[in-house]
Amino acid sequence: MAESGSESGRPFEAVRPVRAYQSIVEQVEDRVFRGQLRPGERLPSEREMTAQFRVSRSTVREALRVLESDGLVRSRPGDPNGPEVLPFSPTTLRKSVTRLVRVDEVGLAELVQFRMLLEGSANLLAARLATEDELAAMHTALAEMELALDRGYEEFSRADVAFHDTVARASRNILIQVCSDVVRGVVLSLISQKIADAQDRGELMERSLRHHADVLDAVRRRDGPLAARLARESLYDYYADYVPEAERPLLRALLDEELT
Repeated sequence: MAESGSESGRPFEAVRPVRAYQSIVEQVEDRVFRGQLRPGERLPSEREMTAQFRVSRSTVREALRVLESDGLVRSRPGDPNGPEVLPFSPTTLRKSVTRLVRVDEVGLAELVQFRMLLEGSANLLAARLATEDELAAMHTALAEMELALDRGYEEFSRADVAFHDTVARASRNILIQVCSDVVRGVVLSLISQKIADAQDRGELMERSLRHHADVLDAVRRRDGPLAARLARESLYDYYADYVPEAERPLLRALLDEELT
């Protein structure tokens, strides 16, 4: 069992009682971000934290609720071992991007533009770095997409995501992997009902299948610029109709970029 407290063994600093829970959150976040508290390690128990921070137990519990909401710790009531520090999850980033969308700071056009950049770069890097095993995994995902044509959009979409995830892993860039997953999810959440109501979903799936086959061929031939351009063109073709006409130049500006 991991020891309670931080890796350095130093107690936390006492805080002022006014909005004290925020100071607790900031101190814990700082130690996590500095690597002084690692995934799987434990914070002190509620009783110990109350003594170290010199605040009430309700203040400690409020801080733990915030930390848990942010995906940094998992706290179980009555656990004598203290809250557990969690490994990184894209959940918090997804919440932040979704919040930006909901307060109109980021629109669909910007999200799609960002996806064009991310997936174009992922394809470019995968064409240069993908292993034979990763190429085989892309082929398997593509075969699953073809089988799913007769099974419905949901199964097709799962195979589609598996293809993109494999390409992103082949890029060897964790930021591309995480951001691609997050932005893809947010974009689809914005237009999921429109996709569900589309009358030509079968045609859309077949077109998507052909595009993914072209991407795999370009990646297998190590033609990074072509693989990148195919990603941008496909995303433009798929999403442009959902973007207001006045904002489509944001997307068209990327169609001919080589990203090298």
